[in-house]
Amino acid sequence: MQVRDLGLGFDSDEIVLFKFCVGSCSSSRTNYDLALKALLQNGSLPQSTVLQVSSQPCCRPDSYETVSFMDAQTTWGTIESLSAASCMCMG
Repeated sequence: MQVRDLGLGFDSDEIVLFKFCVGSCSSSRTNYDLALKALLQNGSLPQSTVLQVSSQPCCRPDSYETVSFMDAQTTWGTIESLSAASCMCMG
């Protein structure tokens, strides 16, 4: 991925490794997730909040890697907490 394509305002053609998390977390559902899913399905929650609520955990980074690169002005740049170092189910 080119640094400029990351959308963080850096002007650089340099390519960096951007690792991200993906996967299902259905096996990590807790009683909270199961109860929330039931409340969403049976209409017990206010309609205004239904679209804002997730009833299952999601796969997200739990630690990150810092990435360094050379920008268009030949200056070293660093982006903290950019690339996923490890992932876990959160929710």
